[in-house]
Amino acid sequence: MSSAPTREEIARDAKWLAQALDPSAGQVRLVAMDRDSYRAASFLDDRMLQAPVDAQVVPWSEVEAAMDVDDRCDARWIFHIGHVGSTLVSRLLGELPGLLAIREPRLLRDLALSPPIVRERYLPPVAKLMSRVFAEKEVACVKATSFAGEIAPQLVPPGERALFMFATPRNYVASILAGENSVKESHALAAMRADRLRGRGITLPPARRDVELAAIGWACEMTALEAAAEAMPGRRIAWADFDIMLGDMPGELGRIARFFGFQVAEAQVHDVATGPLTARYAKALEHDYSAALRRELIDEATEANRAAIDDSLAMLAREAEKSPLLARALERAGEI
Repeated sequence: MSSAPTREEIARDAKWLAQALDPSAGQVRLVAMDRDSYRAASFLDDRMLQAPVDAQVVPWSEVEAAMDVDDRCDARWIFHIGHVGSTLVSRLLGELPGLLAIREPRLLRDLALSPPIVRERYLPPVAKLMSRVFAEKEVACVKATSFAGEIAPQLVPPGERALFMFATPRNYVASILAGENSVKESHALAAMRADRLRGRGITLPPARRDVELAAIGWACEMTALEAAAEAMPGRRIAWADFDIMLGDMPGELGRIARFFGFQVAEAQVHDVATGPLTARYAKALEHDYSAALRRELIDEATEANRAAIDDSLAMLAREAEKSPLLARALERAGEI
């Protein structure tokens, strides 16, 4: 274990990840990382603490003081609605030269869950914190937790770039129903999602079934992205439907790399996009998972729940008649 880093050490590079924030105490947990540990980590939330790490808790004021007005804030960002391949895309991008992929640091979740008046106290240096890398020509690419889309406008500075990832409501709902853990997650997030939707003037009927919970989840996270895009003039935003990506991963990964401004040879992109990562479960590489298996699971869940899925999407369509935001989300997904 090392001692707490100095301000100069915090500012120097990406070694000291700002992993978690305790807003009430004004403290931040810093975790020592290197390129290999960033590359290996599926998530930089508290699951990373299950293995031995060098972690130091310091006052947030030390981190603020470490960030200079001229520090880089050019990280690229990935926001998403959950269960749409964002971890895979982050892993694939992280295999390209000159890119440091940073996946779901808990600090972003801590900020998203804080009241706005508290959040504003901590947000100013975050873009710079997340833009630290290990070499001058390297660029950070940060994948946030799904509900951090709520604060995308505060995280992405003017002139910078963000990718918004989604799936159609039909595929999203079917993918949630296909996984026991995904259904449990829908139940755990239900109350928070209902509150977030109400904050955008959207009130959907209480869910009676898992399929409706999944549809409400899609509506919540997708309208969060739509609202964020609306509040982000001066930023460059690209949208990606994950299932379309799976139909041409080399072409779509190349499109995203070019959008982010990464100078990578087409052959390198093709090798990464057709390599072994695309046949593994991105959140746990020890498990097999592929585009074909995803399609099979979605098809099975759709067949078993076709009428219920239709009913849940009709519920969204009815609310969209009163909500331009939800109507825009459904239109983007090709549902209206």
